[in-house]
Amino acid sequence: MKRILTIVLMLLCMLPASAEKYKQDRGIAYRDANSHPRCKLDVSYVKKSADRPVIVWFHGGGLTGGQKHTPQELLAKDYVVVAAGYRLYPDAQVSEIIDDAAAAVAWVVKNISRYGGSPEKIYLAGHSAGGYLVAMLGLDRHWLAKYGVDADKMAAIVPYSGQMITHFTERAARGMSATQPLIDELAPLYHIRPDAPPFLVITGGRDAELYRRYEENAYFVEMMKLVGHKNITFYEEDGFDHGGMAAPAHLLLMNYIK
Repeated sequence: MKRILTIVLMLLCMLPASAEKYKQDRGIAYRDANSHPRCKLDVSYVKKSADRPVIVWFHGGGLTGGQKHTPQELLAKDYVVVAAGYRLYPDAQVSEIIDDAAAAVAWVVKNISRYGGSPEKIYLAGHSAGGYLVAMLGLDRHWLAKYGVDADKMAAIVPYSGQMITHFTERAARGMSATQPLIDELAPLYHIRPDAPPFLVITGGRDAELYRRYEENAYFVEMMKLVGHKNITFYEEDGFDHGGMAAPAHLLLMNYIK
């Protein structure tokens, strides 16, 4: 575990003008043309790039809100960035939302080379609910296997303040409170394994996070190590709350890829 006391120097590495180099294809349906309007993604890419790392980004919002968006901080290193939308509860069950995320990733694996991205360099990242989704995809192989994709081929799984127990929206649907824990097949912790892809786990400060999310992630990291996972990195952004931790986490992600 690495506790981040300051990130001011890292901010100096950001080049806002680099976003001007990007082209963007918006509103691509990753299922079919008649699928739900939220089942679409945006691809940001540099026209002449090739074999570039790919970041697939899933927004937060508790699985009940939020919109796909492309974090501008991620457009600083000529990576291909894919912002994926997904259906929301209660229009879709949590298991169906995870399936949307899997379908989006499968589209990326099969199509991203057309945008200069490498199918062998795909990083799955997301904040809060998005962090939960990427953790589920990286640990429970069956979601991506349904679409002919091997979860273990992902370059890394990068949850920002992700839920590692069963998501609170699923627990609420079962009549449970946000402070009542549950670990079942819809919990990343349920699927910990030594041969999972590399993990970069990031949270806000332990005294500022949502529902003690730092401790939840710290336990996840220690359990992954206990079962023999050898490639997991954990950062705590001391002083940053659940919402504010995303911007500095983008810098940590880009440094990790580099």
